[in-house]
Amino acid sequence: MTDPWVALEPGADPAERVRVLRRAHETFTEVGTVPTPVRSVVADSWRRSARAGVGPDGTASVELVDGDLGAYRAEHPLARVMPLFRELLGTFASDGEHLLAVCDAHGRLLWVEGHPTTRRRAGLMNFVPGARWAETSVGTNAPGTAVTVDRPVQVFAAEHFIRRVQPWTCAAAPVHDPRTGRVLGAVDITGGDGLAHPHSLGFVQAVARAAESHLALLRPRTPATDAPELSALGRDEAQLLIGGSRVRLSRRHSEILVLLARHPEGLTGDELLCALYEDESVTPVTLRAELARLRRILGPGLLGSRPYRLTVPVESDVAVVERRLETGAVTAAATAYAGPLLPGSQAPAVVRLRRLLADGLRTALIARRDPDLLADWAHAPWGEDDLDVWRALAAVRPTASVRSRLAALESELTAPLARERRPAR
Repeated sequence: MTDPWVALEPGADPAERVRVLRRAHETFTEVGTVPTPVRSVVADSWRRSARAGVGPDGTASVELVDGDLGAYRAEHPLARVMPLFRELLGTFASDGEHLLAVCDAHGRLLWVEGHPTTRRRAGLMNFVPGARWAETSVGTNAPGTAVTVDRPVQVFAAEHFIRRVQPWTCAAAPVHDPRTGRVLGAVDITGGDGLAHPHSLGFVQAVARAAESHLALLRPRTPATDAPELSALGRDEAQLLIGGSRVRLSRRHSEILVLLARHPEGLTGDELLCALYEDESVTPVTLRAELARLRRILGPGLLGSRPYRLTVPVESDVAVVERRLETGAVTAAATAYAGPLLPGSQAPAVVRLRRLLADGLRTALIARRDPDLLADWAHAPWGEDDLDVWRALAAVRPTASVRSRLAALESELTAPLARERRPAR
């Protein structure tokens, strides 16, 4: 497989692929090991499914019915783009005897539409609105796996963890809130073997991106009502968008706003002193002077005191990355990460937050094992000497250039140790 997210490459024999996958599935369910013909995204999903206690003969449970389902769908953000989904995918689903399905971020199916005969067949395995199709409930499947890994994914035939789902093929892509990056759910096409073509995956991904763009247009940004936005990643001096204007902050003011945005409950003067200054001889008078200058820059009413706090919510790019990591949206988090937080800052609290954010993201990237995400980090200025990331990249993309860079880094790491162990003359 040249693309780990594509279920079946052009020219492959679907029948032979099915036979191989069925043998692999039986091997896994019997002895717990995944044979090499199984794609890495599927193998990882099988392992997660087994750890969650999913059995190969299980079935989906219906959690939302009748009025509860209707009320939940009406309030869900993806209800606003259902007309778009129907316009782009409805005819394709009906004509091809496929199904259009949309799930929420928990893998619960909200809408299942398409060819009547296909819908009846799908109903026999509870692929119906209100049913929970999360990986933790029914194992590997396109909508459930897509919201788990936050990537478009195809699942073909016996790649499904549940046996009764193995006659089907599906392709799904996650849909994100365009403002926060939070996963709202996924859009899915389910049907026969014809959906295993790479174009199906690209199609459903394009539909998901169109939905995100449409959601952004439905919520126009009005500077008069939008919360101020703070950008502090990858820059020594933060930038604040407020009232339609962009304000460039000094390094100290950048540090203060980053910390106050992170602590909406406020910080006392002593807490701010400890957070900002390594030198304990710095007096409260110095801090008060900085805060007075910052208050004049921000304008009246934004910076409160006793404790020092921001009087309106301020959205920061730091918070965006943190939220995406917390929800498992690793790709979206990596996209929002423009670099280390205020890289030139030596303020103790900023240094801790900078390290915490970077370590959390790089750990998630290493665990995800996505070669493109790892390569983006490794080739960024902040990742060019990251030995752990280069090792993870070499494991999934062992090209000559990657192996060469890894060897150089390991040599640089071991050289000082060798000099230390060399006996003195």
